[in-house]
Amino acid sequence: MTHITRLQDLRHFFDSGATRPAAFRIAQLKAFRSSLRRYEKEIYEALYTDLKKIPEEAWFTENGLLMQEINHTLRHLNGWMQPVGRRTNLVNLPSSSFLLPSPKGVVLIIGPWNFPLQLLLIPLVGAIAAGNTVLVKPSEHAPATAALIEKILTETFPPGLVQVVQGDGITVVPAIMKAFRFDHIFYTGSTAVGRAIAKAAADELTPLTLELGGKDPCVVEADANLKVAARRIVLGKFSNAGQMCVSPDYLLVHATVKDRLLQLIKEQILAFYGENPAEAYGYNKIINEKNFDRLISYLSQGKIVYGGQHDRSQLYIAPSILEEADPDSALMREEIFGPLLPVFTFHNREEALALIRRNPNPLAFYVFTASRKTEREWLEALSFGTAAVNNTALQFTNHHLPFGGVGQSGMGAYHGKNSFDCFTHYKAVMRTPAWFDPALKYPPLKGKLKLLKFLLR
Repeated sequence: MTHITRLQDLRHFFDSGATRPAAFRIAQLKAFRSSLRRYEKEIYEALYTDLKKIPEEAWFTENGLLMQEINHTLRHLNGWMQPVGRRTNLVNLPSSSFLLPSPKGVVLIIGPWNFPLQLLLIPLVGAIAAGNTVLVKPSEHAPATAALIEKILTETFPPGLVQVVQGDGITVVPAIMKAFRFDHIFYTGSTAVGRAIAKAAADELTPLTLELGGKDPCVVEADANLKVAARRIVLGKFSNAGQMCVSPDYLLVHATVKDRLLQLIKEQILAFYGENPAEAYGYNKIINEKNFDRLISYLSQGKIVYGGQHDRSQLYIAPSILEEADPDSALMREEIFGPLLPVFTFHNREEALALIRRNPNPLAFYVFTASRKTEREWLEALSFGTAAVNNTALQFTNHHLPFGGVGQSGMGAYHGKNSFDCFTHYKAVMRTPAWFDPALKYPPLKGKLKLLKFLLR
């Protein structure tokens, strides 16, 4: 069956109205949850094959987050689907006003390779909950997970509700977008590809959500708890071998505490991964040789003060710390997306801000400080998508917070209720009774100016 025929099946299924009832949506999400439980072992195996993720990490960063999203959605979906009351202005009384949540239609969801399960399927939960039909495109760079996703989705959902398309995204996605107009596109991945998708979507005025990357700065002030900061920076930076859009990309440390913090970071890397991280339980591999070679090229753009060991045959790069990097180097112009941590010192906030503003609109911003005043000043000084104070990366796991970027790091947000809203159009409706129909709003209007000014004050 051709892609366009399959897409028409999604359109016909949506137009049939089958996805509208809450009971249908709830049944599909429950079936999805059951499938994920049934395939839990296979999910762990696929993620280990693609990224060397251990079951504990996979649960915490992949299928566990997905199950949390499903459970939260099932608890609240009936409430989310109800009309939302709004006030009515004086001129339209005694009308009533409300917002009617309505599905957008047929949506396209394109997933990345770094968290190939949850970054594709958490948006799917929102799309189904909102009553849409969906085409999903897993990343070809995580082939074991992509194949398993297709198996699970094909077995779980009616073919008119969810379809899967595989293949090289650079070829497949433009062809599909050219052949079919989607009602919404959700893309997670690089800024460069996001721009291309946005340009293609603009031709059809297709709304889209872009979850992109960026160089996420991490600031450590002089008053921070350095031991805690070191532990949390190492966790956020080197989990998944640094292949996270919310990973601290580089470190800005107050000059008075830099040496102590670096020593604590080195000790924490050793505590987490041992003398040889290549053999450590839970230290991931780089996704492929292309990204390995890109990361290795960065090692020469700074002074390695810790780590630097690598093995191309194993796609292994040790947790590494670099100093003396040139702010104009590729290391500091491009998102690193790997286990390399450039470190800079600062003496005052303006000095640090000058470096951060060279790469504006990060997806995430991190600051370690004991002062609420300092915290507020940092949060107000920068434009970013999400932030964590005295923590890194874990804000992503809080489904009560919207997750999304701003400017160069994306547009739109999801997680929890925001996932439902992302794929929902809120129709604005005003209902006016027929029993009251005063003549003052009808022509002739002569002599009614004072009254109209009163009504629209």
